[in-house]
Amino acid sequence: MKTELILVGKTVSKEFQKLVADYSERVTHYMPFSITVIPELKNTKSLTEEQQKTAEGEQILRLLQPSDTVVLLDEHGREPRSIELAQWLEKKQSIARRLVFIIGGPYGFSPAVYARANEQLSLSRLTFSHQMVRTIFLEQLYRACTIIKGEPYHHE
Repeated sequence: MKTELILVGKTVSKEFQKLVADYSERVTHYMPFSITVIPELKNTKSLTEEQQKTAEGEQILRLLQPSDTVVLLDEHGREPRSIELAQWLEKKQSIARRLVFIIGGPYGFSPAVYARANEQLSLSRLTFSHQMVRTIFLEQLYRACTIIKGEPYHHE
């Protein structure tokens, strides 16, 4: 199974860039993994939040294939524990051809992206910056991989 993370906007902070690169590399030891960055929209001051979500949504949808299993990282999604995420990922590995996680822009996702998604996951009820969410998610994906392999990274 191929796994991809789609991000709206680049990771700005050099510290977060290093962490994203580190955890991304760690994940690739367990599965084919890639990150696709959609450039941030220009001149957003002239756009409403809905127009911005729609424009970002169109860019996201162009990257998806009909057979993709699409998972949005969204505050309204299911909030699994790390062990549950690992169990869920292991099941997906046996049935999905390509698993695509998406972290949207500052206003969330357009209705069209929600309609295309198969599932939604939340990392926490707390709100994190989009820069932090990338690192937190990748660490959890790496953690799930180590749990599946029975490696000692995760402790109960």
